[in-house]
Amino acid sequence: MSADKQKTEFDSTTNKPRVLIVMGVSGSGKTTLANELGAALGIVTLDADDFHSEGNKAHMASGLPLSDEMRLPWVKAIRAHLENEAAAGNSHVLAFSGLRQQHRNLLRINNADVLFFFLHGPKELIAKRMNTREGHFMPSTLLDSQFEALELPHKEQDVIQLDTNAPMEAVLNQALASLSQID
Repeated sequence: MSADKQKTEFDSTTNKPRVLIVMGVSGSGKTTLANELGAALGIVTLDADDFHSEGNKAHMASGLPLSDEMRLPWVKAIRAHLENEAAAGNSHVLAFSGLRQQHRNLLRINNADVLFFFLHGPKELIAKRMNTREGHFMPSTLLDSQFEALELPHKEQDVIQLDTNAPMEAVLNQALASLSQID
């Protein structure tokens, strides 16, 4: 969708564009929820995977987890894109792992109201989902490394936890209800 045709969801308390980040380990349902949320709100959805270098994708596809040093340029590229879009008045929903607090902090840009939705659930359920999906570069063998890298956002005030064990429609409704309570 082009920027001139994009609908923009503004936070009614600040009149800033919104950046809604759906975070969680690989296979938690981030992309599905982000797409559903974007469609419900009429705003553009981005997938952080699209910002990975080919080298990072190949590294993960070979069964090796990314180091923090490998993740940092990726997160900085996402931040630059979000800042540019917010400066143009555009809101977005982003599917992004957000495993490290420092990476979440980098995406807390000043020219938008940023809110995270943390999809959490049991490793067994997420592994089952990962084993049934096709065409994704992230193998299920890296799920343990995702949980090991995850720094839980317990004390981060802009993070809303959602149970990935619930049906997607219920998760979407919970996310939308959370937004309506903020406005």
